[in-house]
Amino acid sequence: MGDADFSEIELVSDGDGIALIGPRSAVEMFLSSNGLHSRELDLPRLSSVFGGGAAVAKAGSEVAANSGRWMKLTEESWRAAQKLPKVTNSSSGNLHATLRAPNGQFAKNLQFLKPGSMLTNPAMLAGVAGLAAQLAMQQAMDEITDYLAVIDEKVDDVLRAQKDAVLADMIGVDLALEEALTIRKSVGSVSEVTWSKVQGSSTAIGRTQAYALRQLDALAEKMESKSVDALADAVPKVERETQEWLAVLAHCFYLQQAMGVIELDRVLGTSPDELDRHRIALQTARTNRADLITRTTRRLLERMDAAASLANSKVLLNPFESPAIVRSRNAVTESVDTFHDRLGIEGGGKSLEARRWSTAATATRDDLLKAGGEGMNNARRVGEEAAEHAARIGAESVEKTKEIAGSVVGFAQRAFKRRNVSDAVDE
Repeated sequence: MGDADFSEIELVSDGDGIALIGPRSAVEMFLSSNGLHSRELDLPRLSSVFGGGAAVAKAGSEVAANSGRWMKLTEESWRAAQKLPKVTNSSSGNLHATLRAPNGQFAKNLQFLKPGSMLTNPAMLAGVAGLAAQLAMQQAMDEITDYLAVIDEKVDDVLRAQKDAVLADMIGVDLALEEALTIRKSVGSVSEVTWSKVQGSSTAIGRTQAYALRQLDALAEKMESKSVDALADAVPKVERETQEWLAVLAHCFYLQQAMGVIELDRVLGTSPDELDRHRIALQTARTNRADLITRTTRRLLERMDAAASLANSKVLLNPFESPAIVRSRNAVTESVDTFHDRLGIEGGGKSLEARRWSTAATATRDDLLKAGGEGMNNARRVGEEAAEHAARIGAESVEKTKEIAGSVVGFAQRAFKRRNVSDAVDE
């Protein structure tokens, strides 16, 4: 099929995905030739919802006569969209064809319309945008499901172990929303009965989200200690529970997306004129939630970074605890970055390398050589502190650490004697 057929395809995007509307054969050929995954856009629903008025009815019949597909806005789908003819946006006069913002971030701003298009009708455009928003939410739900599948047992363990009513409420909401989505899939809409069962769900989900965020804040506070011993005791719990509470947050995000799908259906069926405003409001709420979660998780990462930095600076006296703290920091960072990626949040955490004991010992030796007589006292102090610390970590560690400490002191003694001889000769 040639490019002439592709020229019949129209595109609409809200920043999360691209809706393709046109003759079924042209749309399917375009998608297959570019190897793009897509979801069905249920256009026939719009012709029944917007059936009043001659102009709207005409636009509705035109939309229903075409095929609609939705695909997530990615680098690949963007490149494919560049192959289609683009025209000036009928309302703004601009193409809005920008994928990258000036700072290099993924801006996801794309909107193309043809002058005289059936989609220039505000009601029909709002309807298509509403359907596309639902598919974007369902795509996000699928991605979160994949994420949760890896750690599902941990999530279940957390929920079962909690006696708090907040998490119990979330379990009930989960069951109610899954039932509502099942009914919606079967009948194609959300009835008054179905809506009555779930309309208060957002409050319970919000409480659970707030609870999980407080738990992450509490974990961050555990990493504020200036003692390597205290940090070493805390990091196993922090590493384990961070993963668990991130999973609870992801589940909340899943339920909020599910609630959004049902809300848009309800508005489309009862107040279609409000559909576009409600869609935009849901996007704003999602952005605000992501910002709140980002602030909390990044506070935790900052505390973990500080703990790892302290551990690396104290590795000479803590040859076993310090590397463990750094490893836990890296594990927490990886968990948070994976979580951010599933929610579409920019990452940024980098793996840190645990400072080697030998590197720290060499640095200490160099400092002792420079310090002369003062270094002798420092060496003795280092050896004494290392031996005292070793007594707390077991007999095997005692012998090893005493041997290391003795080497440091012996080296400093020899250096100090050489320095005294050299001074005497100079005199």
